[in-house]
Amino acid sequence: MRALLKASAAPGLEMAEVPEPIVGETDVKIRVLRTGICGTDLHIDTWDHWAQETIQPPLIPGHEFYGEVVEIGPSVHEVALGAKVSGEGHIVCGVCRNCRAGRRHMCIRTEGVGLHRNGAFAEYVVIPESNVWVHPDPIDPDLGAIFDPFGNATHTALTFSLVGEDVLITGAGPIGLMSAAIARHAGARFIVITDVSEPRLALARNMGVDIALDVSKHRISETQEQLGMREGFDVGFEMSGHKLALPEMIDNLTHGGRVAMLGLPAEAIDIDWAKVVSHMITLKGIYGREMFESWTAMSSMLKSSQVLRERIASTITDRLPARDWRKGFTIAEAAVGGKVVLDWTEL
Repeated sequence: MRALLKASAAPGLEMAEVPEPIVGETDVKIRVLRTGICGTDLHIDTWDHWAQETIQPPLIPGHEFYGEVVEIGPSVHEVALGAKVSGEGHIVCGVCRNCRAGRRHMCIRTEGVGLHRNGAFAEYVVIPESNVWVHPDPIDPDLGAIFDPFGNATHTALTFSLVGEDVLITGAGPIGLMSAAIARHAGARFIVITDVSEPRLALARNMGVDIALDVSKHRISETQEQLGMREGFDVGFEMSGHKLALPEMIDNLTHGGRVAMLGLPAEAIDIDWAKVVSHMITLKGIYGREMFESWTAMSSMLKSSQVLRERIASTITDRLPARDWRKGFTIAEAAVGGKVVLDWTEL
């Protein structure tokens, strides 16, 4: 089969011919139809410090995908041949304290598809049946390919109650955009999202936000005045990882404000911890998706709202044949648009 391969411990990927994956006792083999390009894949391509510490080539990356089940192991009982599926990319041990308590997204031995085992930038991928998400309703293949990041946005956005709340989102990348659409769907009052990319802020305005703010030109406090807010934002989603984003977010929260943090900082962040204590601020780290509450919520929200479905789908700004993967990676690296999806029926 054809696959995008990290062949050696050096920058770059290559489209190569590799053996098809073998199906184990409880595994499911999926013919990949679409894949999304994630920031993690960009790190693997450039072979930065994180990738060097995490990846052991040869490896097929890719963990955002949609496809069709073509083979099942002898002990697979719930997933049927021909099912249209996406996949949860975190494979867990099942026996640690968190797994046994039903908190599988907190497993201490998580193995990542496309990180620690071969992933979905290929014609076929194999994952355990327990990681397969069968779509209960027909779904556009491109939208099915971004259920992984949509899940990150869902996990972040639904961590705290949003009904009637004022929400501040720092970072209008694809997941930030999705979280804005979810916050609107969930009943937030005012939603402000920040970035420094005008194309991404333009996308954000289609998500139903009240203000899309360029923080290279304006301060967040100005939006409170524009919206007639008196006490600050109730909930924050920190999606950027930028060292200045969280401190400014904290400065604009009401007492008792709550922050869900998905963005991974690349450097240390200087936080006024006295304010966190005295203003009773809650900071909660978010990683991946709740397994499988986030997945259930995603499918349910899309089924219940055509507006939300259209908004989530609109975060996909570039669709390319898999043979043009390098162009897709270049677009993703520019970080001015939304999601990039590769079509694996066009090799």
